[in-house]
Amino acid sequence: MKKISADVVLCCSLGDTGKGKITSHLLKNGKYDYCARYGAGANAGHTFYIGDKKIVTHSVPAGVLHGVRSVIGPGCVINPSGLKKEIAYLEDLGFPAKDLLMLDRRAHIVTESHLAEEVAESKVGTTKRGIGPAYRDKVARIGIRVENCAELSDFNIVDIADEFYKQDTNILFEGAQGHFLDIDWGDYPYVTSSTCTVAGAVNCGVPPQAIKNVFGCAKAYDTYVGAKQFQPEGEIFNKLRELGAEFGATTGRPRQCNWLNLDSLITATKLNGVTELIINKTDIMEQLGIWNLYHNKE
Repeated sequence: MKKISADVVLCCSLGDTGKGKITSHLLKNGKYDYCARYGAGANAGHTFYIGDKKIVTHSVPAGVLHGVRSVIGPGCVINPSGLKKEIAYLEDLGFPAKDLLMLDRRAHIVTESHLAEEVAESKVGTTKRGIGPAYRDKVARIGIRVENCAELSDFNIVDIADEFYKQDTNILFEGAQGHFLDIDWGDYPYVTSSTCTVAGAVNCGVPPQAIKNVFGCAKAYDTYVGAKQFQPEGEIFNKLRELGAEFGATTGRPRQCNWLNLDSLITATKLNGVTELIINKTDIMEQLGIWNLYHNKE
């Protein structure tokens, strides 16, 4: 049997914690044979800086930016027209995105009717990308899979299990969304429709014991985009948003800001078996002057 080894990058909060940056950094070492997305669709936005280029992706894994074969896994949903636009955008920037990209045959399709259905959604505050209806139809067993989508027939469609087990393989799983947006572990109903935890990587075709490192990402403060009230009163939180440039990579919506919830962070690290915890944007808290505020109280 071939040896499979996998690392996972995921968010221990509510998304937007720098997973893309960490994924890109890890891919630079040449260790990984594949970079795979295990959940979500175009409702996820990852921002990368490579040289002097700022790059924003939604569905395509970060591996294509580093010459690494990249897979959109069975737990994902794909909007064919959106994927093609993203591929064209990346290729215009000089990345051979389509040549490196593989689509697992089991991934589901976001249709035009899914997009139209979600336009008026306001209860949860979704990205209006048709994600919820697509996952609903998947669970109802009436969805369309990649293997049956003529619009994607010119893509490299694979069976991810066969692909991973061709040889000894190292995989980096690029998580999307965040632990507390997970359909089961989040603040229901203010959640996404997919699995955001390390369990999504296991469901992407690797045994649990193959996962060696789990890189958990958080920020020095919490942010949230959606319909529920998350940000407390106080101008300091508006300033925090401004300093941190907290606007969604997918929708451009302003993120609500709050202090870091350490209890929640500890819970997420436990449930995901985090081996390496990364706290981003500590410099923003310094710019905010929060350390001075704390010491002045003392």
